[in-house]
Formats: sequence, C-alpha cells, structure tokens
Amino acid sequence: MRAIWRNLPAKRYDAGWEPGLVVPAADGSPLITDHYFPRGEGDFPTLLVRSPYGRGLPWSPQYGLLFAEQGFHVVLQSCRGTGGSGGAFHLWRNEAADGLATVSWLREQPWFDGTLGTVGPSYLGYVQWALALDPPPELKAMVVQVGLHDPHALFHSGGTLLLENTLAVGSGMTYQHQGTGPFVKAALRLRRRLRAVTTARPLRGAYVSALGGEVPWLDDVMTHPDAEDTYWHGASLAEPAERLRVPTALITGWHDALADQTFEQYQRLRRAGGETALLAGPWTHTSALQQGWPEVFAESLAWLRAHLDGDRSGLRPTAVRAHIGGENAWRDLDDWPPPHTPTPWHPTPDGHLTRQTPTDSAPLTTFRYDPADPTPSLGGPLLSRTAGPRDNSTLEARDDVLTFTGPPLTEPVDIAGPVCARLSVSTDTGHADVFTRLCDVDAQGRSVNVCDGLGRLRTTGDTPTRVTVPMSTTAHRFAAGHRIRWQISGGAHPRYARNPGTGDSPVDATTFTPVRITLHADSALVLPHGSVEPR
Repeated sequence: MRAIWRNLPAKRYDAGWEPGLVVPAADGSPLITDHYFPRGEGDFPTLLVRSPYGRGLPWSPQYGLLFAEQGFHVVLQSCRGTGGSGGAFHLWRNEAADGLATVSWLREQPWFDGTLGTVGPSYLGYVQWALALDPPPELKAMVVQVGLHDPHALFHSGGTLLLENTLAVGSGMTYQHQGTGPFVKAALRLRRRLRAVTTARPLRGAYVSALGGEVPWLDDVMTHPDAEDTYWHGASLAEPAERLRVPTALITGWHDALADQTFEQYQRLRRAGGETALLAGPWTHTSALQQGWPEVFAESLAWLRAHLDGDRSGLRPTAVRAHIGGENAWRDLDDWPPPHTPTPWHPTPDGHLTRQTPTDSAPLTTFRYDPADPTPSLGGPLLSRTAGPRDNSTLEARDDVLTFTGPPLTEPVDIAGPVCARLSVSTDTGHADVFTRLCDVDAQGRSVNVCDGLGRLRTTGDTPTRVTVPMSTTAHRFAAGHRIRWQISGGAHPRYARNPGTGDSPVDATTFTPVRITLHADSALVLPHGSVEPR
C-alpha cells in the first residue's frame, strides 16, 4: 500500500491481529470478527467496521492494519449471513440490532477503554447510520465515506430503475464476501453478459445468467419502485441525522453514485446543530478508495483523532473542503452549498444556450427515442469502471441526443451547488423519460460531463408537461474559452432501465413503443452561479 499511496502517514505502532473471534448477535447468531490492535502500552480507542463484503482485501489492509498502526483497536466484522457469520443477510433489517450487540460484546473486552468510533464506505456507512438510530454512549465519532443511508435511492432514481448499478450491487453483495477470486470471476461474468441481461424482455429474472443464480432480495428491490411501498418501510436511515449529536464526517466524490445521499445527510446534520465536516473530491464511488485514498484516509484519521484522542491538530479550519472541477483545485469553504444564485439558461431553436428568457412556450425541437435502440449511457455516477467524466462527442452525434451550447466564455464561470433542469415537454405516446446532462466543452470541442439526472414524464396530447429534474450537486469552473452545454435525450441505457413507452413497468415490459419527445421553449437549465474563490 505504501508503494501505491506514497502520501500515507508513517506508522506509529506495529499491528497485531486476532482473527475469527465470535461475537453473538442479539438472537445468538455468530458474527465473525477480526481484531486488529496496536502493539504498544496504554489505552487506545476502538473503531468498529462492519461489512457485508468479507474481511479480506481491501478491508484488512486499508481499515484493519492502517488504523491499528495509527493507534486504534479495529474491530472488523462480517455482517450476518456474509463472510462466515451466521444467519441470513438482509439489506437493512438487522444492522441496528447487530451493531448494538457488538457494542455490548466490546464492553466485556479488557482492551476496550469505552471510547468508540466508526468508519467505512458504501454499505459500511449504512451500518454506521443504523448504529446511530440509538447511539450507544461510547460512540464518540463517525466517518461515513461515499456512504449509503437510503437503499431505495441506490436502486431507483426519478421513478426509474438504476439498472446497471443494481446489477453491480447484486454481484458485489453475493460474491465479494466469498473472497477475491469468486468476486473477480463474478465481476467479469457480469461484464460479459451485461448487454444480454439489460436488453432482455422482460428484465425480471434475466439477471440470473449474469449473477450465477437467483438473488431473492434483488428481485424485490427491482420490482418495488415506489419509495412509499411498505416493502421499503424502515430502510431509509435519514432520520438519525436529524437529531444526531455524534460528530460525523462525510466524504464523497462528485461522480459518486451515492453523492446525493451524502449531501442530504450533510444538510440534516447541519440543521441538527452537531459537529460535522464534508470532503467532496474528484472521485467516483470506487476511485475515492483508490486514487483518492490518501486524501480520504487523512481526512478520516484527522477526524477520529480529534474526537477519540482529543488531538485536533489535523482538523482543517472550515467545515467543507471541495475539489473544483475544470480547475483541478481544492477550496476550503465555510458551508455547502456556498452562496449562489440559481441562474436559468434557455435553449434556442438553432441549438444555442442563452440567458435570454423566452417569450412563449412554443415547441422548440423534437427527437425520436426508440427503446429498442436506446440512447447509451456514458460515464457519470456508476459503480463500474466506466464511471466518471468522459468525452461525450460520439454520444452527442446521435440523432436521439439534443445539445444546446453557449457561446465561448470571455471569462471563467463558476458554479457551486445543486443543478437542475426545468423541462417543458410533450410526447406522442404519453410516456417517456428525459435524461438531462451538463457538459463542459473545451476549445478543441471535447464535451465532458459534469453532472446529470433523469426524470419520468406523463403527458397528455400536445400540452406540455412541466417537470423539474434534479441533476445532482457540483462545484465546477468553466474556463475562459470553454462553452456550457446542455445535453438532452430520452434515456441512458443500461445505467437506467429503458422506458418502454407504453406505461408498463420497465421490469416486466415485453413490448416497446418509440416515442417522439418535443422540447418547448420555456425549458431551462438552472445553474448555481457563485464564487468558488478561496476564503
């Protein structure tokens, strides 16, 4: 690791290891646990890391060894039904009780000094929020890295199934805890069979060939698109952040598939008045723990030392540190989002993007979306290796992709905060999705995605339907000479399941109908104009 990440801090202690400890869950199920510890005199605080992905790579070195070397006991535990632990895994129903049972076990350990922190990414963030439902008095700090708190939003967005990410989660949850070999084999199989699975009619059950068998919970999440369905009752752990007093650091990337969830929890923590910090880097969900690991580890270590050891020397003076895209620079900010002015940019019939307000809502342009030949997805907040910023030029050359481009900028334009699209759209079938993306076009014409979102539409006749589509949050500088581009299409497949154009469920549809989508002049791309200069 030190050969890969040369900015890691020098170790303070040699690390010891007690593998295969058995921690009893509340119902007696054995939760298999490894204990890493610093070989040194005195008391050390404890970090609890609970994972459904096994206790081997990368968790053992990145969380067990590295933090133990810095002076922490690390309890690395396999969630029930994974990594040798007893019971059956469920996406959300057992984590709160199992976390509290583990804390009860910790109280009986002679090396536990009563000071506890939690740390971890993705689902390892979900188990932290579960513990925060009824935080034990020993819990003094949390670090949620590219974290999850709402499983529904992991699988569905804008009323549409996040198909590619859903399959990636299914594969990871099924195989990663079995070890590196089975996980790599499963990932390669999914990559080979992704097109066949995502174009199957119907989608229901088609994943079996790619995942090597049935995954009952995956069927359930795919077929329950409504967040208000009783199936999802108790799944979201947004509520703990509304009242949490445990100091909590949040880490995300601008192209993280869970970035929106991180920003939501940051706002809740701020409203609750607790101590919190936010780090937003130029990362995807996976690259935050790879290329971004030196920054992520440093941020996590500083937070844990401050609140578990009383050493605040590593904390930055501001609540927020954000990487500014387009400039490749970091900024320390007092809060997120910084002061900004939502500014609409409007499309014109000749493909331009202007700040001039249109005088009517007349039809502007029309394109045809064919779900049998769907507009492909390219980059963005995926869980796969294809995530992140990409050159959109080939995509934008398609007939089913609209682009509206502003003039070359005479000076830099900064945006910082939530981006959205106010769409005025009519269709000929009454059923459509609209994918909307912000891009930065450089002087050579390379169009790179900044952020995006998708909305599901229901229309009647020629009357336009007006809908606001959130396009996530970003911090970006459009350099002088660059142009701002708004890209619009009828989907992004296989990132999102195809809209069949019939009103049928995308999971069960076998018949597809092409749709003509008409964009009206009163549509707008709303950008958060504001300064991202150093404080």
